[in-house]
Amino acid sequence: MTTDAQILAALRGAGGGSVSGADLSEKLGVSRAAIWARIEELRSVGYDIEASPHLGYRLLGAPDRLLADDLMSRLGRTAGVGRDIRVFEETTSTNDVVEKLARDGVREGVAVFAEAQTRGRGRLGRKWISPAHKGLWLSVLLRPDLRPQETIQLTIATATALVRAIRSQTGLRAEIKWPNDILIDGRKTAGILTELSAELDQVKYVILGIGVDVNLNPGEFPVELRRTATSLKAELGRPVSRPELAVALLRELDQDYARVRARRFAAIADEWEAHCSTLGQRVCIRTGERQIRGRAESLDDGGALLLRTEHGHLERIIGGDVTLEK
Repeated sequence: MTTDAQILAALRGAGGGSVSGADLSEKLGVSRAAIWARIEELRSVGYDIEASPHLGYRLLGAPDRLLADDLMSRLGRTAGVGRDIRVFEETTSTNDVVEKLARDGVREGVAVFAEAQTRGRGRLGRKWISPAHKGLWLSVLLRPDLRPQETIQLTIATATALVRAIRSQTGLRAEIKWPNDILIDGRKTAGILTELSAELDQVKYVILGIGVDVNLNPGEFPVELRRTATSLKAELGRPVSRPELAVALLRELDQDYARVRARRFAAIADEWEAHCSTLGQRVCIRTGERQIRGRAESLDDGGALLLRTEHGHLERIIGGDVTLEK
């Protein structure tokens, strides 16, 4: 971790108490003057840090900004998801940034956040509205030992991680609409875009793109989305801390990715089914030019949706656009 991340971690670790400059200096191996300079820099970007000649430094408040050092200090050391965190004030799409990192050979686990995206995208080439400082727009690089057709497991794992993170930070009951949408009271608040590079039978890398509408007001959604989209703030009635939600999401995603790697996907699938609003419903699934109608029954061992068609056949579906039917 950087010096700033270590300072923030120490201040948070004090549990509301103070940490002396001498202790920070000794722990970090830098001078007390250097500690003071870093404290001043943290104050300049919005951290409320009290300084007392006798007690030391105390963290009173933090800005609702996504800063790599702050996120690392909250998350702590991890060998998996979030081992490397990078934050951009603005980019085209975080998936674009991670794709370049992947091609450059960066290790898996890097998480890239943007405060705003100019060309955020969802599935099927749809535009994802990404206003500045209003949501979580992030992508994670993974290099799993999976076959291409098994990467649906990562979409499923990301959905369960999102549900748990949202519930832990807000208490809101989120549901999953297969394969990649998170709904609250029937309206979309988050989505997942999984992109990959693979050879015939082996994945080279996977990019998990995640967008969460955190603190958007209803009027900030495009007119055509106001009946079908919502934000955590709109549902909760108050703003949600984006840094706290970001860290909760990285922790939950790291846990589920570890389960996928350990070939314990069945446990994730069980949890996913408990939160899925699609199962048991009559649906129409569009895959390219093809439309399949039937009842969504369950997930199979590999993460595909099992659909009982109108003709009684059980079809295995690994992707598509889903519409609920009456």
